[in-house]
Amino acid sequence: MMETFGVQDAVELAVVDRNGFVESRHAGAAIVLSPDGEVRASFGPSDALILPRSTLKPLQALGSLTAGAQLAGEQLAISTASHVGTDLHVEVVTEMLRGGGFSPSALECPPSWPADNATRDNMIRRGEDISPLRMACSGKHAAMLLACRASGWESAGYTDPAHPLQAHTRDVIERFVGEKMQITTIDGCGAPVYAMTIAGLARAIQRVGTASERSPFALYRLAGELMRAVRENPWTIEGPGRPDSALVEKLGVYSKFGAEGVQTMVAADGTTVVVKTLDGSTRVGHTVAVHLLGQAGALSAAQVAEADSVLGLDVRGGGRPVGRIRSTVHL
Repeated sequence: MMETFGVQDAVELAVVDRNGFVESRHAGAAIVLSPDGEVRASFGPSDALILPRSTLKPLQALGSLTAGAQLAGEQLAISTASHVGTDLHVEVVTEMLRGGGFSPSALECPPSWPADNATRDNMIRRGEDISPLRMACSGKHAAMLLACRASGWESAGYTDPAHPLQAHTRDVIERFVGEKMQITTIDGCGAPVYAMTIAGLARAIQRVGTASERSPFALYRLAGELMRAVRENPWTIEGPGRPDSALVEKLGVYSKFGAEGVQTMVAADGTTVVVKTLDGSTRVGHTVAVHLLGQAGALSAAQVAEADSVLGLDVRGGGRPVGRIRSTVHL
């Protein structure tokens, strides 16, 4: 059985503190890259293979863009999103599909309820059912359909790892990661996802997150356009008030979480953090990444405090704060 690194290799990343009593501990691995791409710090096995899950989305979006998908603004930003399925998210994805002559039935991501509770409640009141448009990855899938149309590839089966689009996207991923993808699995949305090292993921995300629209290389110009679209439309990447969207908006970082406890973050100066929790929990990745960026000097103490305030880290008892979820790694 193939699996990620073991408990014997993990380090403590964060704790849950209730009235001064450490109730739970989250272990895993993390890496910090300096702006020049050198490893500033490593916690646990940075050479361990992990599945990046949705943190792979900017690379998949670049696969679609280099295959001919024409996107800008909100549509470009949502191509790399794990959105919560609000009506506004659905409107953007619907316009993308309409522009390519596709109906929602062409999406190969599974139908889903939105992760946004208010939207779900409104859907129930309106008698609406689940839809692939509401699925967190529908923007990525819409971009893939547009890439198939632009390149003249059959759109049916576009999520098959052997499909020309996925072969092309894998090549793009390998260029950024700097590793050959030896293990292919299927993500929750039905698209391929590839095992890579934590260090390789960090290299790739740093290269995307620091790309310039003035680069002499077309691939990096597209990456620069993608990052600008996310920073100008932070609500698209997750949802208003949600962690990734809030951190992009308030701190100017690029922040993207993935299922099973993967978190990537690139500061404005290029300092990059990747976090992977061993137990797959997503509740500590953002604060661990923010605190590591702060310790590296890429975020100010005020910015770290602001991030903690929007991440909902309080542990509550009787309706009031009695403790905190705390990052415990230090450079």
